[in-house]
Amino acid sequence: MRDVESLPGDFVDSLHRNIGLNVKKEREKKGLSQLQLSQMIGHKSVTIVSRAEIFYKGQRFNIEHLAKISYVLGVDICDLLMDSPEK
Repeated sequence: MRDVESLPGDFVDSLHRNIGLNVKKEREKKGLSQLQLSQMIGHKSVTIVSRAEIFYKGQRFNIEHLAKISYVLGVDICDLLMDSPEK
């Protein structure tokens, strides 16, 4: 068993940044704009997608967002959590 105290201080922030990069990569592969993806997951504005893709002011996707995004993009939700080669 491990102690969470041994995690790097930026572990969670880095994870959220990575998820944002993966969402952006998959969205762009499908040729969708941020607004189109936002609307497809039930939002009227681009704010959640645009901010969470770049972790702006700590804005991040929650599990509901990720489930909907993975569904509409046709990707496994685990792919959105994987380490991004663009780091």
